[in-house]
Amino acid sequence: MSRLDAFIRRLQAQRTCLGLAADLVAGVPGPVLELGLGNGRTYDHLRELMPDREIFVFERQPMAHPDSAPDPDHLIVGDIRDTLPDARRIAPHGAALVHSDIGTGEAARNARLAGWLAGVLPPLMAPGGVVASDQPLEHPGLDRLPLPQGVPAGRYNLYRRLAIVAGSP
Repeated sequence: MSRLDAFIRRLQAQRTCLGLAADLVAGVPGPVLELGLGNGRTYDHLRELMPDREIFVFERQPMAHPDSAPDPDHLIVGDIRDTLPDARRIAPHGAALVHSDIGTGEAARNARLAGWLAGVLPPLMAPGGVVASDQPLEHPGLDRLPLPQGVPAGRYNLYRRLAIVAGSP
């Protein structure tokens, strides 16, 4: 498969999973946390999917087009390892949806980051909240959800935060 075809399939899976995730959190209170802004395509899509939700973006080096970037009050700049643990400040009752698209293309680095994220995310989420992630996240507080039809296993990942997670409301 060409790199272009792989990229298109990844984006199709991402769009399909985000649509399902938005439906799954329709009754869950809380904002959306977007981990990684990139060029702002996914952030822009989340604004369309959930126009009534606050969306906070965590990005190390914002470089998105201004039309696809959050306002300064919704952009948290810095290394995610420093900024994300403080997300309770902006989401005191937890986030309804976390979208994480911060893979680097380096398997070992991705695995380390995913392991760290898996431990940090559950206490930052509202009960019943959903994580959509480009990386697999293994944590006893996250229940893997089935992927939507047409999304191959391993292409994207969906999880629901279980009701009881140590350190969370």
